[in-house]
Amino acid sequence: MAETRRYDSPVRLAKTRRTRLRILDSARDLFLTDGYVGTTLDAVAGRAEVSPQTVYNLVGGKATLFKTVYDVTLAGDDEPIPMAARPELQRVVDAASPRAALVAYAGAAQVLWTRTGPLVQAAMAQAAAGDPDLRAFVETIESERLHGTRSLVRSLDERFGLRPGLTVTEGADLLWTLAGPDVIDRLVTRRGWTWDRFQEWLVDTLHHGLFG
Repeated sequence: MAETRRYDSPVRLAKTRRTRLRILDSARDLFLTDGYVGTTLDAVAGRAEVSPQTVYNLVGGKATLFKTVYDVTLAGDDEPIPMAARPELQRVVDAASPRAALVAYAGAAQVLWTRTGPLVQAAMAQAAAGDPDLRAFVETIESERLHGTRSLVRSLDERFGLRPGLTVTEGADLLWTLAGPDVIDRLVTRRGWTWDRFQEWLVDTLHHGLFG
């Protein structure tokens, strides 16, 4: 019996993971089509062909479900690898010069926005309308993004040195603002800038702001 349990455990874990991913895929589709407010756990469960209790057990309530969908979409998978250790951002850390680091960062911004942009836009629109769960979500992801930019700017300062008089905190604020989803939405989505043009502008502006 012990041998059977050892054999079955990986099988059960793999099945559970597949079910969880199916729930997340279903939830993402519904959040994008019906919005956060219009999406229910019952609808997610029905689309994923599981019970609402399974959704709750494997992921959580609707607010947790939305954040988990965002996290997995941002990362590109559900592997427990920190964003800072993923290839998109590792290229920034490994760059040989300040400009090369910013070029890599601008490229990462495009990849991450392409993955999460529609979700973020939907969340911000409904958060502005007063939904408390989405206000909390926006505050959380912006706080996470600020933490990431501080770590990045600190690394750039240690390796290359920021321009005289600029602190790491101020540099992080600059990067957090210029690469923010609202700026990308305004220039790329609303004004129709190409990603090449946006990345060129972002690299030039950040290079001047961070390194002089």
